[in-house]
Amino acid sequence: MTSEQGTPRFEWNALCIDCAPADFEKVVAFYRDLLGWQVHEKEPRWAAIGPETGMDILVQAEDWYVPPVWPEAAPAQTKMMHLEVRVDDVEAAVARAVSIGAREAPSQPADRDPSKLRVMLDPAGHPFCLWS
Repeated sequence: MTSEQGTPRFEWNALCIDCAPADFEKVVAFYRDLLGWQVHEKEPRWAAIGPETGMDILVQAEDWYVPPVWPEAAPAQTKMMHLEVRVDDVEAAVARAVSIGAREAPSQPADRDPSKLRVMLDPAGHPFCLWS
């Protein structure tokens, strides 16, 4: 796959989320249900979740996985990235996310309106934001 100029063409197609093997099935089900997507491919330690077209979320079980700490507290494992999920109703989205395995992060940004932004943790401890 190269461009007309002969240089490689790059196409971002997925984001991979690592988790512990014991959390693999929970993380796959969580993002499938949260986003209303389908599992396209699945192996014992790897899965692709996504809409019919567009970017996928990949979930990969890793023996070395250590959940991030939120809020960050070095030298503990900190988040390296997080997902931003736009919703039309933050309170309803929080309730839905909790019902399928998320938990509300114990620490929320003091400078943000909680009716507009909420930091959540997925079943493997990754932070993600629900915002409107």
